[in-house]
Amino acid sequence: MAQHSTHPGGASRVRRRALLGTAVLAVLVALAGLAAYLTREGRSPSDTASPPPSSPTASSSHAAPPGPHTRPRALPVPPKTHDPITYGKAAAAALWSYDTRAYSQPELRKALRGWLTTESNYADLASVDQAIPSAVLWKEMAANKQVATAKINEGHFPHAFTQALQDNPGAITEAYVYAVTVSGKQSIRWKGSAAGGAESRSTTLAVQCRPNHPCALVGVMPSVAP
Repeated sequence: MAQHSTHPGGASRVRRRALLGTAVLAVLVALAGLAAYLTREGRSPSDTASPPPSSPTASSSHAAPPGPHTRPRALPVPPKTHDPITYGKAAAAALWSYDTRAYSQPELRKALRGWLTTESNYADLASVDQAIPSAVLWKEMAANKQVATAKINEGHFPHAFTQALQDNPGAITEAYVYAVTVSGKQSIRWKGSAAGGAESRSTTLAVQCRPNHPCALVGVMPSVAP
């Protein structure tokens, strides 16, 4: 993967996604234990967000799998919270959720982009877009009236992150970006399916929670930090 770079103009698109932006990198490199997770190549299977239309995909929040006659689900709206773990859990649920009966893929993409921080030097737009099924896949899923929900089991600060904060508490005060690892279960159903399917999922998100401001999403990290 890319080498560490603190020069915004010199980082490639791949580097910017993997490092969640050069400004975020500056903060997280200071938290040395977490930096290792940000520089790993690729994503773990549990981070993949666009599976085939006949298998479990992204999912909704703390709800049971949708039945064939459930009401269409609204687009995800970010919560107003100052707790990074609470926000991270809500963001993971939103990223693992969709309802092809209720809205289009561009509408979902626009809604999820609305979760991102307005500080452009921190927001990793590409990592969020990557978590959304492609337009081609969405078309196939929509033909099957596919709906996904998620049950969030837990969220926590990764061990390396908490250890790094203990070693250098002041490092967080530049950007107030927190790493949050969330685990849960995805459930989906589609037209003609009696039981649907489900699978466990986990992901690590970067969440910004500045004092006196509601939390916002920075991006999806390239691998899951335990």
